[in-house]
Amino acid sequence: MVVLPTEAIGSIPRSSALMQAQRRFKEGGIDAAQLEAAYDAAVRDTLRELEATGSPIVTDGEQRKAHSFATYSVEGGENFAPDGLEIPFSDGHVRRLPRLTRGPFHFMRSAAHTLAQARPRTRLPMKQAIISVSAMSLFYPAEPLADYPREAFLDDLVDEQEREIRDCFAAGAQTVQIDFTEGRLALKIDPSGSVLDSFIELNNRVLERFTHDERCRIGIHTCPGADHDATHSADVDYAELLPSLFELEAGNFYIAMTREADPERALKIVARYLKPWQRAFIGVIDVIDPRIETPEQVCERVLQAARHIPLDQLGTTDDCGFSPFCDDVSTPRATAFAKIRARVEGTALAAQRLARGERDE
Repeated sequence: MVVLPTEAIGSIPRSSALMQAQRRFKEGGIDAAQLEAAYDAAVRDTLRELEATGSPIVTDGEQRKAHSFATYSVEGGENFAPDGLEIPFSDGHVRRLPRLTRGPFHFMRSAAHTLAQARPRTRLPMKQAIISVSAMSLFYPAEPLADYPREAFLDDLVDEQEREIRDCFAAGAQTVQIDFTEGRLALKIDPSGSVLDSFIELNNRVLERFTHDERCRIGIHTCPGADHDATHSADVDYAELLPSLFELEAGNFYIAMTREADPERALKIVARYLKPWQRAFIGVIDVIDPRIETPEQVCERVLQAARHIPLDQLGTTDDCGFSPFCDDVSTPRATAFAKIRARVEGTALAAQRLARGERDE
């Protein structure tokens, strides 16, 4: 018998009712209690729809992350300005990170809090996605803050994320996934690799605080971005990132793959650098393409990966979250759930064929 685990990345397009409630709250048309009710309804609907896809493990779809997967921890913070680092995307639009204006740094909201609110809504195991310390390190301004040096900020940042991960486990997370989409972007910012090396080192400062068994329940997600059907670093050669990626002391890796020009080459690199105790969840769903994959297409992608990666170290996932920013309506919710169902069914189909000794040729 072959069992291939399959997991979503995290974000699901926000429901139209939730987006409307967010707009009305901002305009003063509803109060905080009504907005909270809209969040709760969106989470319940998301979990119900994910259960219906056959997913063995679910997320809350990041419905409660009011703006984005990257900034939920500091939204509402009074020591931030909106004019931080700009991240350009391939279609010309730009996302901008917040800029820290003074210390100390503390999370305004932990992902463990949103998990705790969702956990009673499903009987299935849950995973929780969180943003990486390396992404949040970009909040610190280029000019050092006089009373809060960068090293003090990084120390606080590492402490905060360790606490967040532990709190997620305490709140019932089976796995915690660290979103590391800035990994590939780091090589675009600095082709020498020094920024990437610093990101790896910073994330390992968090991971080394956990036991081996705990790290086996922590994962790393990498992709070239997926916002309004555009990417921020797809033009960076995966071969420059993947060897360093597996130096992160995590047990699971969620790796975008479907849009690679040469997935065979990338899979060979994954297989070469994947450590014996690590598992590679290979992206088999293109979250940018509006066409819904068939289970048979997914199956073929899984079989291709299985030619290179040992079955006991292989899993499947989507290339990215479907709407990591709350204003991204490029993918309808129904499309996202249909794609997830195709991943679940296609992975099961591949497991059956692999149990019969088949491989993609």
